[in-house]
Amino acid sequence: MPDEERRKWQNPAVILHEIGLKPGDNFMDIGCGDGYFAIPASKIVGESGRVYGVDINTSSIEELKRNATGEGLTNLELVVGRAETTIFCDTCADIVFFGIDLHDFQDPLAVLKNAHQMLKPSGKLVDFDWKKIRMAFGAPFELRFSEEKAKNLIENAGFRVEIIKDIKPYNYLIIARPA
Repeated sequence: MPDEERRKWQNPAVILHEIGLKPGDNFMDIGCGDGYFAIPASKIVGESGRVYGVDINTSSIEELKRNATGEGLTNLELVVGRAETTIFCDTCADIVFFGIDLHDFQDPLAVLKNAHQMLKPSGKLVDFDWKKIRMAFGAPFELRFSEEKAKNLIENAGFRVEIIKDIKPYNYLIIARPA
């Protein structure tokens, strides 16, 4: 699906503002892909903030680096790796973000525990994901997490879920804080 079409119902800048991302924040994009959320986040946090991104796909990280360089963005730290073994820092993140990918990890609980380690005590974990409904695009239905399953995983990793929001037409948003 072309980015222009996707942005009509999944606009990254709108979503990032809605979750409270602001200048100076440290934003972790776990499973960042080619930067659908990381590039807009970099623009929002500005030079006083940082965007950290990890993805298992080398070509996605290379494309993200090219796009960031092309836009003059210098506040990104990007690595190729598994989220299950990647921890950028201890208690330095304002937001740890999962953009339609929590279901993709081999061990989502381990990934969430890493997120807990990276978050500041005042930080937020954000899971923006596909609803568990059948549709012609996105993750296969069988792999998707229902809001309840995602909430339980997040709570089992040591978080307190504050918000579960329906994002029409295809997504949901969960915001949690360290418990």
